[in-house]
This record gives sequence, C-alpha cells and structure tokens, in this order.
Amino acid sequence: MAKGMQALVKTEPGPGLAMMEVPIPEVGRRDCLVRVEATSICGTDLHIYRWDAWAASRLRPPLIVGHEFCGRVAAVGSDVTEVSVGDYVAGEGHLFCGRCYYCQTGQAHICAQGRIIGVDTDGCFAQYVRMPAANLWRLDDTVPPAIGAIHDPLGNAVHSVMAAGVSGASVAVVGCGPVGLCSIAVAKRAGASAVYGVDVNPYRLSLAQGLGADAVIRSDTDDPVESVKDLTGGLGAEVVLEMSGHPAGIRAAFEMLRKGGRIVLLGIPPGPVQADLTSWIIFKEARVLGINGRRIFETWHRMAELLRSGLDVSSVVTHRFSLSEFEQAFAVLAEGRCGKIVLVT
Repeated sequence: MAKGMQALVKTEPGPGLAMMEVPIPEVGRRDCLVRVEATSICGTDLHIYRWDAWAASRLRPPLIVGHEFCGRVAAVGSDVTEVSVGDYVAGEGHLFCGRCYYCQTGQAHICAQGRIIGVDTDGCFAQYVRMPAANLWRLDDTVPPAIGAIHDPLGNAVHSVMAAGVSGASVAVVGCGPVGLCSIAVAKRAGASAVYGVDVNPYRLSLAQGLGADAVIRSDTDDPVESVKDLTGGLGAEVVLEMSGHPAGIRAAFEMLRKGGRIVLLGIPPGPVQADLTSWIIFKEARVLGINGRRIFETWHRMAELLRSGLDVSSVVTHRFSLSEFEQAFAVLAEGRCGKIVLVT
C-alpha cells in the first residue's frame, strides 16, 4: 500500500479547502482503515468551506473534513473482530466513548464525550479514513455506493420519522434539503396518511414530489400555515418535522401543528430563536422532540430493513463529482439547485 493519499484539508482558518497529499492513517488496535468509495457533502461541510462563525468556533485546522462515506475495509487493528478486510461498510460519524452514562443507557449518539469525524478529528474527504471498528456498519452488497454514502442523513430522517410516530398521520416536512427529502420518502413508507413538503426552493420541491409528497408548498409565495391547515380540514398537521433550522421555518412549523400534535426539531438554527411557549406548546399540548443524529445502531437496523423492503431514495442524490472536482461541487451546493451531492474517490 502506498504511504500517501489525496485528501481535502482545511489547512488554516479561513474560506476554502485544499486538495493535497497526506500520509495514509495508521490504525490502532481497535481501528480500521477504510478505502473510501464514495462520500457526500453535508451542509456542515459548506459551513466549514465558507469558514463562518460556527466553523471558526469549532474547528482546529489542519484537518481533513467530511463525515459521510462508504467504502471497503483495507486494514484492521489487532483487536478488531467486528469487520474484516474487504467488507463493504458505511461509517457512523459520531464517535462515542462507550463508558459514560449515555453510552451505557443506549444513547451513544449523544455521548458525553462525543466527537464528529471531519469536525473534531480527521474525516473522510480522502482516499482512506481511519475509523474505530465500533463505528462501522456492514452494508449489503446490493446497496449502491451513492446510497451507502448517504446513510448519515438517511439515518437522521429515519430516526426523526420513527421517533415522531407517523403511521396514519398527516405529516408536514418543513425544509426539503436532503434530510427533509429522505424524511418524505421514509414517512410515506412508514404509513403516513399524507405528507406535505414545505420549502422556498422550487427545485427541491420538485424532488419532494418525486419522492411521494402528496402536496408541496412554496413558502415564499404561499402562506405555509394556512396551506397546511387547508389540506387538513383546518386542524393542521398531526406531525411536523422541522428540518430547515430557519427561524421563519420554525415559527411556521409550530403554527401549522394541530393541537395535541407532535413536532420534531432537527434543523439547526443559526442562533437563539425566540419561541412563544404559551401558544406554540402549552395551550396546544404539543409534544416536542429534539433529534441529534441517529441511534447507534438501532436506527441503522431500521435503515437496512427499509432499504431491503423497497425504500428508494436514489433521487435524493442529484449530482456526482470526483473528489478532485470539489470546488465545482461546493459551488453547486451553494447555489441550492441540488439534492445530495456525492463525491467519488
């Protein structure tokens, strides 16, 4: 095996990334080295690329970025028994300690010592990535690399939908980015009576229709709250999945929720958001659930079963580039006329 590899590196504080040759990581006793076949760009990566206030407060360059990937195990540490060389795997990007209260009570996804690859430690925008064996998930060989690479956002969607309980319910998805789009497909598969997509982006609303949305609402031209109420006999949606993180989207999500309904918050706001607890939650007797990542590995089992039973999220992936075409890929993401963008190594 060669000693060097190509990787996308945040070399120093400031906008942009650099493609450069770096050493291939060495594996520890409980680590694996994965030859990356496909990786996908997240909104978090765009924050890092632009070097906004959040990125500046969190990252400590130099750092290889990226946290969504799939590939083949190329080497294993001496104490690894979970996977073998040649296995086809995806990676759970939330690193967990396995010892804290949360890890010991089945909540490793919110580990007290939790870190994220590509944010707190070297990531997967590279030809190889080092991962703890405990963070690897064996994929079925029938799963295309583009779908294997998006198990992170698909898992967010599956966790959100299953936690909300959508069977037989009307569901509004506010924010039709990749996680929102996946949520529409998952909610339909999970038996929602109707699913409505809400966004300002007509391109993404067209993708939402293709993934099974019963109606789509362009929230910059139509009132999303009144539109959802009209579609639900004046009641509002029984379940709302807030995936945008935009303050206006959050407000609309609470206002379109019917009394006694359930709302899931997954979108990350840019800062503190003022909430009307009295009318949004207390008087509505609303149930509010925050979602962070995926349950390890409960959500992954659910993803595998959904994919085996016919869940199709292939249309969420709208663009493919080589890793060396990263500048073009980030430009497409910034423009917004895309679903999920996959980089092939």
